[in-house]
Amino acid sequence: MRLKLLSPGEMNDDQKKTYDESIASKRGSPPPPMMAWLNSPEMAKHATRLGAFLRFDTVFPAKLSEIAILVTARHWTSHYEWYAHKRLALKGGMSPDIIEDIRQRRTPKFDDPKGQMIYDVAKSLHEGHGVAKGLYDEAVNLLGERGLVEIIGLCGYYTMVSMTLNTFEFELPEGEVSELAS
Repeated sequence: MRLKLLSPGEMNDDQKKTYDESIASKRGSPPPPMMAWLNSPEMAKHATRLGAFLRFDTVFPAKLSEIAILVTARHWTSHYEWYAHKRLALKGGMSPDIIEDIRQRRTPKFDDPKGQMIYDVAKSLHEGHGVAKGLYDEAVNLLGERGLVEIIGLCGYYTMVSMTLNTFEFELPEGEVSELAS
């Protein structure tokens, strides 16, 4: 870890307010990247609120939103993000085969057309830096405009999370080994 994370007793009032808000949220604990973001308390407050919305309140159940998150974690080879969200994806009902395909950078076979679309949009955003007209039209037709906007939000937010975790070299919990090769 490149950054000393503050304990609650070391936080100023603004930092402590955001920390306490994260504990009182649906998460029940502060998300690890927020602990780095607390060096900019205003950013931490807004980023953490956005993260809570994207994690719990989009139009998608975890089984689907976790597709975009895992594609993002794999794109950035974010070891901690992959570790955390693989568990959440499994808990949300995602097939281990889909998770393994994403880990291996193979295109998974989805039985849900929405899952396939979320995967295709997330891959296009990361690898193509946008979404071509045909894919865009299909995504709006299947996911709706709100759904497409929220997939973009998931990919963008978890890109920031991955960059934070990678830059400050957040370590996996003791005894855990990364599943991601470069």
